[in-house]
Amino acid sequence: MEDRSQFGAQTQAVVEHERTYHAFSILVRWSMLVIGNAIFWFTLWFATPAGFLGSTIASIATFIIGYIFVVRHEEKQPLNVWVEGR
Repeated sequence: MEDRSQFGAQTQAVVEHERTYHAFSILVRWSMLVIGNAIFWFTLWFATPAGFLGSTIASIATFIIGYIFVVRHEEKQPLNVWVEGR
């Protein structure tokens, strides 16, 4: 019996705001991934005996894992915030 009618109709301004927030959220997630991975790469390269090649391989692996769990998850979310499962 939950029809969410208490929220009212989605006006064009609300939909535009949702799209802007969604784009901002994706931008923040990509930024977190790239900055965090760069810090990880530089730390391994300069502060450990892993060297350039070892740090690059580890950095690529963590980038792929980060993409799967951080960026890809958000891109699959529906844009409509009232959709079940959001």
